[in-house]
Amino acid sequence: MMDKRLLALVPEALRHVLATVAWQWAGLVGNVALVWVIARVASSLVAGAAVPQVAWPLLAAGVVLRVVAARMAARESFAASQDVKRVLRRRIYEKLLAMGPGYTDQVPTAEVVQLSVEGCEQLETYFGQYLPQLFYAVLAPVTLFAVVAPVSLPAAAVLLLCVPLIPATIVAVQKVAKRILGKYWDQYAELGDSFLENLQGLTTLKIYQADAARHEAMNQEAERFRTITMKVLSMQLNSIIVMDIVALGGAVAGIAVALYATAAGAIDLFGCLFVVLISADFFLPMRQLGSYFHVAMNGMAASEKIFRLLELPEPPARTLAPKAGDAFCLRDVTFGYVPEREVLHGVGLEVPARGMTAIVGESGSGKSTIAALLCGRLPGYSGEALLGEAQVRDLDPAALARYVTYVGLGARLFAGTVRDNLLMAAPCASEEELWAALKTANLADYLRSQEGLDTRLTEGAANLSGGQRQRLALARAVLHETPVYVFDEATSNVDVESEETIMAAVRSLAVTHAVVLISHRLANVTDAQRIYVMERGRKAGEGTHEELLGGCPEYASLWRTQSELEQLTKGQSLCQPQEVTVDGDQE
Repeated sequence: MMDKRLLALVPEALRHVLATVAWQWAGLVGNVALVWVIARVASSLVAGAAVPQVAWPLLAAGVVLRVVAARMAARESFAASQDVKRVLRRRIYEKLLAMGPGYTDQVPTAEVVQLSVEGCEQLETYFGQYLPQLFYAVLAPVTLFAVVAPVSLPAAAVLLLCVPLIPATIVAVQKVAKRILGKYWDQYAELGDSFLENLQGLTTLKIYQADAARHEAMNQEAERFRTITMKVLSMQLNSIIVMDIVALGGAVAGIAVALYATAAGAIDLFGCLFVVLISADFFLPMRQLGSYFHVAMNGMAASEKIFRLLELPEPPARTLAPKAGDAFCLRDVTFGYVPEREVLHGVGLEVPARGMTAIVGESGSGKSTIAALLCGRLPGYSGEALLGEAQVRDLDPAALARYVTYVGLGARLFAGTVRDNLLMAAPCASEEELWAALKTANLADYLRSQEGLDTRLTEGAANLSGGQRQRLALARAVLHETPVYVFDEATSNVDVESEETIMAAVRSLAVTHAVVLISHRLANVTDAQRIYVMERGRKAGEGTHEELLGGCPEYASLWRTQSELEQLTKGQSLCQPQEVTVDGDQE
C-alpha cells in the first residue's frame, strides 16, 4: 500500500502528511491526560481522598490540546489532499499536451476524464486520511504502551500484542480486495467510455434506429458494474466486521488482565480504571486505518491506471514550424481510425494560400476526417499531408495551432464571461479589438444590451442560443488571426440569420486568408475557388460549382436534392396544386 512512485510524484504532500501525524499524536497526549484525570478523580472519590490540585489544570490543558490538535490535523490533511489533486491533474494535463491531439489512439477520453476526476479524488483520500492514519496507527500503540507499562506491564503487553491482529486481517483482505478493485476500475472505465460514446453519437443512433440495441448493450454493462460494485461493498462490510471483532476482543483481553491484577492486588483502583479507559485507544487508530484501507485500495487501483497513462510513449519532439505563405497539399492520403477499417482512400487535394476551398459530400464521406488531419489531430496517416514542404505530423503542434484555426460544429465555450472566452484566442487583445470581432459576428448589439464583455456564460454557454454560440466562436476565431481557417460544418443547426453572418465572415476572411469550408449545404460553397466532392472516403470530383454540375454526377445529385428540399420548405413542393395544360385545357 506504499507506492514509492506516488510518494516521489507529490513530495509536497508528504510534508503535510507528517504534520498531520504530529498533530494526531499531540491529540493522543491530550487524551492520555484526560484519562489520567478521570481515573485519578474517580479513584480519589471512591477512596474518600482529596483530588490532587494538578488534576484541574491538567484537565483544561488536555481539552485544549485535543481541540487544537484535531483542528490542525484536519487542516494539514486538507492541505495534503489539495496538493495531490493539483499535482496529479497538472501531470495528466501536461502528459496529454505532450502526447498531442492523437492521444486518443492510446487512451480513451472517457478514461482520462475518470482518472482526472474520480481517480484523483480517491488519491486525495489516500494522502489526506490513509497515509497519516497508517503512520499514526504504528506510533499510537507504542506511545500508549510506554504510558501503560509503568501502571501494569502485563496489561500493556497483552494490549500491544493484540494490535497486530488488525493489520494481519487487513493483509488477508488485501489479497481478495486487490483483484476485485482491479475489476471494479476496469468495469467503471468501460461503462464511462460507453456512456460518453453513446451520448455523443445519440443523434446518429436515432437516425439509424440503433438506439434500442445500444440501450440494451449499455444495460448489460451497467448490470456488470452493479454486480462488481456489490462485491466491493460486501468485501468491505465483511472485513469491517472482522476488524471490529479483533479490536473489541483485544480491548477485552487487556481489561481482563487489568481486572485480574487488581483482584490480585498487583495494581490499585486508579491503575485499573486507567487501563480500562485507555485500552480502547490502543485499537482505535488501527481500526480507523482499517476503515480507510478500502478507500486506499481504490486509490491504489486508480494510481496504477494514472501511472499507466503517465508512462505511455510520447511522440518525438517536433520543432518544425510553418513558414509564411505555406499552403496545404494532400497526396494519396489514406487513413483509418482502426487499422482494419480505412476512412480515407488515396485522397488528394490542394488548399491555396488565399481563397476559399470547399469540401462537400454526404455524412460519413470523410470530410471531418480531412479537417482533423489538416489541424494535425490525426498523425497516423499514410501518404503525404504537406503544409509547405513539411509533413503535418512533423510540425510542432503549438506552431501549427498558431497557423491554423479550427471552428467546428458546437465549438467549445467555457463558463465565465464573454471576455474570458475571447481572450483565449488573443490574450493581449484590446477592448476595441474584442468589440470589433463581436461586430463581425453580429453579436455586439446583443451583448451591449446585456452586460457587455462581462456577460456571464454558463458551462458550454448554454444560456445562449445555438446561433449565438456559433457566432461567439466565430468572433474568437477572427481574433486568433491565423493564415489558415478551417470551418467544419460551422453553419449546421443554426438559424438563418446566424448562417448568413457566419458565411459573410467566411467570405471576408477568404479574401486575405486560406479558408477550408466543409458544409453539408451546397448553397454556401457555390462561390468557392475549388470544390472537392467526397464519397465514401474517396474524392469523387473537383472543380468550380459550374464545372461540377456538368461533370460530377455525385455533386449534381446532391445539388438537385437540396434544391428540391429547399423548395419544399418554401411551400413550392411538386405535390402542391399547380396550373398545368393538358390537351389545350387549363386545369
